[in-house]
Amino acid sequence: MSEHIAFIGGGNMASAIISGLLGQGFQAGQIDVVEPFDEARQKVKSSFGIAAHPAPGPVLARATLVVWAVKPQTFKDAALQTRSHTANALHLSVAAGITSDSIARWLGTGRIVRAMPNTPALIGKGITGLFARPAVTQAGRQAVEKVIATTGEWLWLDAEAQLDGVTALSGSGPAYMFYFMEAMTEAGVQMGLTREQAHKLAVATFIGAGELARASTEPPQVLRQRVTSKGGTTYAAITSMEDSQMKALFIRAMHAAQVRAAEMGREFGGG
Repeated sequence: MSEHIAFIGGGNMASAIISGLLGQGFQAGQIDVVEPFDEARQKVKSSFGIAAHPAPGPVLARATLVVWAVKPQTFKDAALQTRSHTANALHLSVAAGITSDSIARWLGTGRIVRAMPNTPALIGKGITGLFARPAVTQAGRQAVEKVIATTGEWLWLDAEAQLDGVTALSGSGPAYMFYFMEAMTEAGVQMGLTREQAHKLAVATFIGAGELARASTEPPQVLRQRVTSKGGTTYAAITSMEDSQMKALFIRAMHAAQVRAAEMGREFGGG
């Protein structure tokens, strides 16, 4: 393979992608990581046997793709330190909120794809929203797909603004699922189950329901109605949720996440 990939940031998301790439046949010598924190840098070295550097340098000039896996608040400084070494590369950002306009300004190139993955990517079960600027060729899109495929599924978007919605829905979504698992587990304990029993039942229920939704051609509303017999136990629970306006509150919470994603772009994308 002729590709060479550089990761700016060596945290969990970068490690998930690196692990997937190595599993697909990439060689350790085809990957570089820039990670300023010593502990994280040593972890990358020991886990994957790849070159990890404390700061950007000329070695990055061989990268055909640069994956930006940095925190939004550190992106600008990292980009300004890196841009002189990566002028010919395609850039893939997994940083929440930071717009491609900001990235293009900092890096001096329009060859940018923004991605919003989620944490199930760590086990190859993620879903990632993708947006490419006009300067990205079809070959560039395919190169990005090859990388993202190591983490799960992907979805191309027509407008960059849609990424804020992706952030609110699937990017933050695993936390919502874990939140409901917490509640279901606590309720199970209150109803006489052990915590271990309740946890196992809650997790298995989420996995099973998700797989059923994936396999079905029917929308979630219909699937819900199929297990909600009028006057039954599920009906009692759903009626209680509706009386509490839980759906409206949940939708409002997701809008708050969308608003914050846009705010982060303005907050950290200046200059």
